[in-house]
Amino acid sequence: MTTTRPDLEFDIDELRAKYATERARRIREDGSNQYFEVSGHLAKYDETDPYADPDFTRDPITEKVEVVIIGGGFSGLLASARLIEAGVEDFRVIEAAADFGGTWYWNRYPGAQCDIESYCYLPLLEELNYMPREKYSYGDEIFEHAQRVGKHYGLYERTHFQTRVRDMRWDESAQRWLITTDRGDDIRAEFVINAIGPASRPKLPGIEGIHDFEGHSFHTSRWDYGYTGGDATGGMTKLSDKKVAIIGTGASAIQCVPRTAQYAEHLYVFQRTPSAVNPRGNKQTDPEWWASLKPGWQQERRDNFGGIVMGEPREVDLVQDGWTDMAAKLRQMPKAESKEELALLLEIADFRKMNEVRDRVDEFVTDAGLAERLKPYYKFLCKRPTFNDEFLPAFNRDNVTLVDVSDSKGVDRITPRGVVAGGKEYEVDCIIYASGFEITTQFRRRIGFDVIGRDGQSLLDEWTDNMRTLHGFMTRGYPNWFHIGLSQNAFSVNMTFMFDEQARHIAYIIAETKRRGAVAAEPTEEGQDEWVSVIEDVRLVNTYLDTCTPGYYNDEGKGPARGPGAYGPGIVKFNALLSEWREEGSMRGLELHRSTEARRGADVRQATDE
Repeated sequence: MTTTRPDLEFDIDELRAKYATERARRIREDGSNQYFEVSGHLAKYDETDPYADPDFTRDPITEKVEVVIIGGGFSGLLASARLIEAGVEDFRVIEAAADFGGTWYWNRYPGAQCDIESYCYLPLLEELNYMPREKYSYGDEIFEHAQRVGKHYGLYERTHFQTRVRDMRWDESAQRWLITTDRGDDIRAEFVINAIGPASRPKLPGIEGIHDFEGHSFHTSRWDYGYTGGDATGGMTKLSDKKVAIIGTGASAIQCVPRTAQYAEHLYVFQRTPSAVNPRGNKQTDPEWWASLKPGWQQERRDNFGGIVMGEPREVDLVQDGWTDMAAKLRQMPKAESKEELALLLEIADFRKMNEVRDRVDEFVTDAGLAERLKPYYKFLCKRPTFNDEFLPAFNRDNVTLVDVSDSKGVDRITPRGVVAGGKEYEVDCIIYASGFEITTQFRRRIGFDVIGRDGQSLLDEWTDNMRTLHGFMTRGYPNWFHIGLSQNAFSVNMTFMFDEQARHIAYIIAETKRRGAVAAEPTEEGQDEWVSVIEDVRLVNTYLDTCTPGYYNDEGKGPARGPGAYGPGIVKFNALLSEWREEGSMRGLELHRSTEARRGADVRQATDE
């Protein structure tokens, strides 16, 4: 069947060729290996906490608890809240930072703001009766909300702060996990929930000479206000006599560049790939609208947003923002008569969306040549889109220089005095790495410690080569161990929506395991095989990413991002699948160990609801 092209206001073949050319300029042979892991002599970029008491000490702790939750960000907070709701209250939280908040504890860089609407992103708004100040919350309000959740559920008394897990091993004879920390703790838990979050560990560009720089440097997630002065709202007057380099132009840089430009003597922004910078259009929350909301409104709003972003039809768009705008454009297109025609219409809608993004650059940036270098030539979801009204105008300032490093596929090297790009050295006093996080790299790099299961099995080894789970949360051979995050489940751009439903499901399994008199639970071989088969059958097809510019979504242009695949039908359908699994009641796909003598293949039987 031939597909007829509609009359268009742009040359589709010309744009396709432009996208291909710009992609080729940025492809590197080393893929994700172009980034340094923040370990060893680079650990300071991860383990240094500029917000905590550097002299904090405590005696080692020896204790036994039912559940240990690793991580005090929103995934850990939600795991705590859902455990309490399920009647499980003997648990301990272990958190590396000095307070709750996770990514919002660490990311206090100037201008930090969530790109998801606060009414959808901030969890437990109904439970805590809290009205966000704005449609899109800034980092300080989000951090405060994490603290609010911690206080509401009595979590401060249950948490070991400034503590990092170093090792975790399953004791088969005791049917417990043995957890050691950097504080010398010996903690033994029946169940463990790994809730470190997908954006918890920073990564650094693997630039030659990164150790040689004699000035000051830090990652955006460890912003050093002792050096810059001020806080997240501004006042960084200590930069007034400093030349500053920011390496990277992703989501963090989009927000911190404008604020840094206001105070630095000169700011150099090193860009390999421009971000798609959409309008933010923030506004204050209307108290009358807030008062009109009915019980259950947040779940309804999250479902509505999650479905629309996945392309599901909805009668009304409750959020109406840059994320759901693409769906509105698709609704305006004529009905497709074939798969080929549908693919073409989707491509046209994507081109139109990105043409708007590129036109917006011309609206804000006065220098035409500079504007062209700031234009993204790739599909809308090749990289996480950004939303900001201050980034583009910042390049009209005399003290801001964009350094385009696309032809060299990145910065050449770093010297004791500065940054070399395109053969030219830019002498600077400070380098700020806006290089993102270990989101889709190997699980080994993301977690920072090993998990040793039955018979000495290493989870990091297993998940590196062949991840096999039940619903993405549990793996056979690692009883009572659960993972909240990106692992053979459904992805959502609204991370807290994803975390919340995962936490609810895990809390159910823990509570039911205990209620049924069992001491441990793990997937059956058949349960894992069946779920992996489901993932393979309906996994999110990554052909969209095949022609994308390099980024963490597609393993820096090498193919689909590392990992086991995602549940293709989307977050709303995945959550419904989990709900149906719980309602069915047999805990299908799990085995329960009913005594401490249970061993693999002995005294183990399929879980049944007795």
